[in-house]
Amino acid sequence: MEGLLYSFLAGTSTVFGVIILVIFGKISEKVLASLLGFAAGIMLSISVFELMPESLQLGSMTITVIGFILGAGMMFLLDKIVPHSHMSSGEDLVVENVGKLDSMDNKMLRTGYLILFGIALHNLPEGLAIGAGIEASPQMGIFIAIAIAFHNIPEGLAIAGPLKSGGLSIGKIFLFTLLAGLMTPLGTAIGMLFLKISEVFIGGSLAFAAGAMIYIVNDELIPQANTMHSHNANFGMIIGLLLGFIFL
Repeated sequence: MEGLLYSFLAGTSTVFGVIILVIFGKISEKVLASLLGFAAGIMLSISVFELMPESLQLGSMTITVIGFILGAGMMFLLDKIVPHSHMSSGEDLVVENVGKLDSMDNKMLRTGYLILFGIALHNLPEGLAIGAGIEASPQMGIFIAIAIAFHNIPEGLAIAGPLKSGGLSIGKIFLFTLLAGLMTPLGTAIGMLFLKISEVFIGGSLAFAAGAMIYIVNDELIPQANTMHSHNANFGMIIGLLLGFIFL
C-alpha cells in the first residue's frame, strides 16, 4: 500500500501542470529548465548509484544487462510508436507521431488527445520503476517517486496546453490529466504482483527501471532543459544528482 501511495502522488502530480496553466498561463523557461534538470539528476543518480548495483546483487550481470536493455528498448518503442510531445520552450511543443485520428476537425484538440494517450502509456513503466524501487528499499522508492513527480509536472503542461487551445473546458482537462497520471499507480500495482516471484525477477525489474529512466533522461529531460536554459538545466541536474547520491 505504501508503494501505491507514493506512486499515486507521483502520477497525479501531472495535475499541477494544469493548475500552473490556469493560474499563471505559462511557466518561465528558466524554472522549467531547472525542474527538468533536477528530475534528470535524481533519475540518473538513482539509476547509476542504486538500481544497477542492487540489480546486480539480487540477480547477475546477465540479468542486469538484459533488464537494462529491455527497459531502454521499451521506451524506445513507445517513443517511436506512441504520440507524445517535447517542450522546445516554456510554451511551445514539438509533437511526434501525430499522423493518426486525422478525421478530427480540431487539429489542436486532436493533438492534445494524442499527447494525453502517449503520456498515459509512458506512465506505466514509470509506475513499475516505483514498485521495483519499493521492493528494494522504501527510501529508493520514495526518491524514484519524487523524480517522476518533478518530471510529470511539465507533462501536465504538455497535455493541458493543446487541450485548452482546442476549446476543452478546464474541468475536463483536469479530469483527463488526472486519468493519465493514474496510469502510474496502475503500473506500480501490476509490477508489485510480479515482483513477488523471486529476487532474481526483482533484480531484472530494477535494471529495467534503470534503462527506462536513463532513456527518458537522455531523450527528453536533458535536451528539453538545455533548449530552454542550459545553465539552469545544468544547475538543476547537479543538485538532483548530488541529493540522490547523498540521501540514497
